[in-house]
Amino acid sequence: MRILGIDPGLNITGYGVVEKSKNKLNVIEAGAIRTSGAQKITGRLNNIYAQMLDLIKETMPQVCVLEKLYSHYKHPQTSILMAHARGVIVLAAAVTNIKLVNYPAKTVKKAVTGNGNASKEQVKRTVEGILNLKNTDSPFDVTDALALCLAHIYHTQGIA
Repeated sequence: MRILGIDPGLNITGYGVVEKSKNKLNVIEAGAIRTSGAQKITGRLNNIYAQMLDLIKETMPQVCVLEKLYSHYKHPQTSILMAHARGVIVLAAAVTNIKLVNYPAKTVKKAVTGNGNASKEQVKRTVEGILNLKNTDSPFDVTDALALCLAHIYHTQGIA
């Protein structure tokens, strides 16, 4: 099973592709799509969409796991911007006929760390340990995306 996990954002969209074969997990690719606030939103969204299409075509995942939209009443603008990025990612999955699964952040944190309120640092350390990654300097968006992959594996196998 090959899973594409995506932590959507307008500035940074983290992604990770994990392949599970028998009892082995392999990170196929992980990184971030970055856009500039100096760009118009249409250009930023087109950039995310185009790079997501390329990533899907290159890695050929069976499923795309996306973090569910979360809105905090103190920061509604953040969720609106995230929703724009999320929308073009959903479109890329639809155009390429990839199954789409959504998990709330708390569900992912609980599946990976055992604590639904885990910090980003704790998620990062746990993901690096599980996937045998050496203390990466990548942004939290990347390890959050890899955590989405792991949560999907755990949930589909009844582990979480």
